[in-house]
Amino acid sequence: MTVLVVGASGATGSQLVEQLLIQKNKVKVIVRSPERLPDSWKNNDDLQIITASVLDLSDAEMRTMVTDCDAIASCLGHNLTFKGIYGKPRRLVKDATSRLCNAITANTSKSKTKFVLMNTTGNRNRDLKEPISFAQKCVIGLLRLLLPPHVDNEKAADYLRTEIGQNNTSIEWVAVRPDGLINDEEVSDYEIHKSPTRSAIFNAGKVSRINVGHFMASLINDDHLWGKWKGQMPVIYSSSI
Repeated sequence: MTVLVVGASGATGSQLVEQLLIQKNKVKVIVRSPERLPDSWKNNDDLQIITASVLDLSDAEMRTMVTDCDAIASCLGHNLTFKGIYGKPRRLVKDATSRLCNAITANTSKSKTKFVLMNTTGNRNRDLKEPISFAQKCVIGLLRLLLPPHVDNEKAADYLRTEIGQNNTSIEWVAVRPDGLINDEEVSDYEIHKSPTRSAIFNAGKVSRINVGHFMASLINDDHLWGKWKGQMPVIYSSSI
């Protein structure tokens, strides 16, 4: 299976790439600064490194990137700096998601392409009308006003829910919602739920980035797992934390 990963140089994206390689996939990554990548990637015949900013690619280049891909995974996010949070592009995740999906559709492949988006538990799945407390609603409202990356994550998931939907002829999708991300060296037991089992604001859980990468890679490679979660926004927690 050939998988394109955007956001591959990030803390979670790099874990996803490693898990995809462990699971014997051919992987393509689009990165702006390949010099930061580990040497093991640069010398791996199963990994193709494309130096570019994903939003700077033309529509034709984007179609070329995705034409041979069975799956696409996005771990894009905003850098936690003033420029990264408040500068352009304000809609990095949403715009990359929509452009990649448009490229898939334009290629008119005979088989459906899997699209896996890394999202956040701070974003509700409106298909399920997930309940949250009044206090959490107030905090989320403030986040929308003060932190553009939060709105970006909401709009990216909403694009998949409302524009791609459940019966698209070219694309199937899953939006994975990790809770508080931490670093860990090895894959450990983790839990997957349809909706958060705790408050993302007032009682957040934890999940290791390597567990998120493992789950995203498993979704791509395990058709049974994919069938269980496609068109949904599963929440992931590490079991032992």
